[in-house]
Amino acid sequence: MGFGIGLGAEEYDRSYKDRDLVRRVLAYFRPYKNSLIIVTLFLFAQSIVNALIPIISREAILQLEIADDIEQQQLYIIFLIGITLILNTLGWVFNYYRQTLSSKVIGDAVLDLRKDVNVSVLNHDMSFYDKYPTGKIVSRINTDSRDFGQTADQLSQTVSSILLVGIMFAVMLTINVELTLVVLLLVPFIFVIALSFRKAARRLTLVGQRALAVVNAFVQESFTGIQIAKTFRQESKLFVKFKSVNKQSYQANLKRAYLLNFIFPAMSTVQGIALALLVIVGGTATLNNELQAADFYLFLQSLQLFFFPLFIIASFWPSFQSGLSAAERIFALIDTPPAVIQNDNIVSKKIEGEIIFKDLTFSYVEGKEVLDKGKTSENKTKAKKEVKVFDDFSLNIKPGESLAIVGHTGAGKSSLAKLLARFYEFQSGDILIDGVNIRDYNLKEYRKHIGIIHQVPFLWGDTLENNVKYGRVDASSDDVRWALEQAGGADWVDDLPQGLNTNIRERGSLLSMGQRQLVALARVLLENPSILVLDEATASVDPFTETRIQEALEKTIKGRTSIIIAHRLWTVRQVDRIIVLDHGKIVEEGNHDQLIAQNGVYALLYNTYFRHQSLEYIEKAIEWS
Repeated sequence: MGFGIGLGAEEYDRSYKDRDLVRRVLAYFRPYKNSLIIVTLFLFAQSIVNALIPIISREAILQLEIADDIEQQQLYIIFLIGITLILNTLGWVFNYYRQTLSSKVIGDAVLDLRKDVNVSVLNHDMSFYDKYPTGKIVSRINTDSRDFGQTADQLSQTVSSILLVGIMFAVMLTINVELTLVVLLLVPFIFVIALSFRKAARRLTLVGQRALAVVNAFVQESFTGIQIAKTFRQESKLFVKFKSVNKQSYQANLKRAYLLNFIFPAMSTVQGIALALLVIVGGTATLNNELQAADFYLFLQSLQLFFFPLFIIASFWPSFQSGLSAAERIFALIDTPPAVIQNDNIVSKKIEGEIIFKDLTFSYVEGKEVLDKGKTSENKTKAKKEVKVFDDFSLNIKPGESLAIVGHTGAGKSSLAKLLARFYEFQSGDILIDGVNIRDYNLKEYRKHIGIIHQVPFLWGDTLENNVKYGRVDASSDDVRWALEQAGGADWVDDLPQGLNTNIRERGSLLSMGQRQLVALARVLLENPSILVLDEATASVDPFTETRIQEALEKTIKGRTSIIIAHRLWTVRQVDRIIVLDHGKIVEEGNHDQLIAQNGVYALLYNTYFRHQSLEYIEKAIEWS
């Protein structure tokens, strides 16, 4: 079966044996074994009650046959109605408590599963999110775990069915062994039919889940970029694309539904054959007085109670493939190790800020690992392309030094910052902080010492105060206001409807871009990091806000190791040292005046990108005009 758009396996997908998947699924239910025992007892009680109904009916019919008068017959009929009502009520009660407790156990297991997969996803480095759409990851966490829970509920029903089939089989044997053997001869055909759907059900279910993940990914991306779509009047284009991926999901899941819904009619054919044979054999025996009518009635009633749970048992494995497919996709995500190596040996309370990049080699990896058809993840066809950024790169930064990095797009400026923050893993060489390899630091504690301000700030749909103290949840309102003052002033906060308690909406949409950047800067300053990284932090703000940020940064970077990826004149004029990168190599190094005097790459960059920002240039431009 061919795959549609986006329906292929992800690089981290892998194949698991069914028994391994079942073993891991059961491990999530092991902590709740006491509750499962109670559920099983309710199942057993419910099965017995269901089995007693035809037995009581048989006894009532027998008594009706031998009753002497109408009054006695009426008494038996009332007794039959009463006992049936009582048994059905008991069955409802047992089923209610079984379903309630079972739902709680399944909910707890799904909760644990979602916790594990969420922890796994959070531990991945940024290269993971570069490769895989967020919507598809969300689909595995939410939709696939839901399918996992539904399959667990089906497992509970199957256990109940097994108990009921066992009881009804014993009842049928006591009634008539010959008729029971006729039924027993046809039972294997039911399982043969059901199991023949197993592989196809697994394949179609997997494709259906991937198709739904594509829809989720597209919807997530569409609404994230809705402003751009409206700006360029592309709403209709988004809708057409949505219809395409939605139809793909519809068709994939419809095929799966057709297949699974064909199982029961196919098995019902066997039931019809069995019923026809029983009518012939049992009816003949009843006419010849070899079998009582009450026993024949009970057998036919028992047959209905026998076949329905038998169908559930037989169809369980093909239907269970939905849960196994979901579990396989979730476990593949859980089992994917993070690319960033974490030794976590050292927890440092203080970092001086000496940074050494030593013989560093780093490449982004494009492409994906393609699984050979029918093979496991250990047998992969490599189809990767490496994009080398650094090759034997070395750089020393002294504690408290401010360093500006300039260069053309793609020179590796931002990559240095990302490697320093351990967002990506480098292939060889070392990055040392205060003489210690960054891989040996506890990652969570290490990142407390690194403050990064990006060009485009990200804010949460929460209050302004909570956004500022995102990295220091114990900070007070006074601490938050102090951080905002240090970031360039907090006068604008009082203009908000509820001040610091104002909900700034999703992505901080209530604020201007300049205000968002001030919040991002305050958020970093509140943590008081030893190393500050400014990744073109003022490139997207207005001149007034830029001036406020620059004045704040001038105070902030003093005595603090600072790496400034430059896009503005102020940045390159105020730092201790400037390095010029070109294709991952340092081609020039020095302060502003030294590099201008060299009349090399920096001078060219300065005259091209920076010089027009200077006051001298503006004054001359006015004179020329």
